Amino acid sequence: MLEDRAKILLKALVERYIADGTPVGSRTLARASGMDLSAATIRNVMSDLEELGLIASPHTSAGRIPTSRGYRLFVDTMLTLDAREGVADIDAPALSPDQPQRVIASAAALLSSLSSYVGVVQAPRRTSVFRHIEFLRLGERRVLLIIVAPDGDVQNRMLLTAHDYSQSELVEATNYLNHHYAGLDIDQVRENLRDEVQRLQGTIAHLMQAAVHASSEVLKQPQEEIVVSGEHNLMAYSEFSEVGSLRKAFDLFEQKAQLLRLLEASSRADGVRIYIGGESGTVSTDELSVVSAPYEVNGQVVGKLAVVGPTRMPYERMIQVVNITARMVSNALSYRP
Repeated sequence: MLEDRAKILLKALVERYIADGTPVGSRTLARASGMDLSAATIRNVMSDLEELGLIASPHTSAGRIPTSRGYRLFVDTMLTLDAREGVADIDAPALSPDQPQRVIASAAALLSSLSSYVGVVQAPRRTSVFRHIEFLRLGERRVLLIIVAPDGDVQNRMLLTAHDYSQSELVEATNYLNHHYAGLDIDQVRENLRDEVQRLQGTIAHLMQAAVHASSEVLKQPQEEIVVSGEHNLMAYSEFSEVGSLRKAFDLFEQKAQLLRLLEASSRADGVRIYIGGESGTVSTDELSVVSAPYEVNGQVVGKLAVVGPTRMPYERMIQVVNITARMVSNALSYRP
């Protein structure tokens, strides 16, 4: 446990280093903390903080910088309640309801723009459930199948049929499938429909079976799982001026499986999750921190998004940025029957 004086000085040091990016000396810390302490007293407290592993002294400077452990204490105990809850007036353009992949790409770009770091968004986990199916007659023995997934994703498939269906027959099949099966897993639809084939008009039954087969292929097809935007923003920060540090960061963004494991590792946590340096076990460099939050579709958590940047990022603002963007993604992807 730190005494109040040490907490105040540590908080001031972290905030000053985040703002300036240069080691903080005793005189600067005295002014930043607003405390009436002698330079000798401040040096003694800083020495104690260094022994605790909360700050460190670079070889090239007499000042101190926070360590990952110091940042962790700062984040866990010194942020305001408003910051933790993401309460802020951030001027962010709305995300328009659209195809999920376009919403995800726009959200990653928005995170990068608002943070000046790297935006990362996990695509919503696709389920094999359809929200709506519709048949449209294109011509003789050609039918357009329109499939709408719960996340709003729309896919079209053309069916070549043995029977030439009229539009009224297609409407009948559309209404039957949507009334009895919308919201069910496609495998369950296939099983139930197999039991009902005998009760249905033969040609309509064959059309429905073809639609279920096509829907299963569409809803289970692979999709891009992670979208990353703004990697080159890191080049503006001194922490990545060395080629080795920058290469490690870029390796993380190129190996998207690592990012996916990082986001999924925090999927059981409610609200914002913060990883500082290498404490996640996934990020291989101490110079990076990750601030992530889940987003929902119709009340169900389906993915996560994050800002990735230097450990001296302004954590209060990043919490607000990911919270606000998560709400915007949730609103853009959710539908209201």
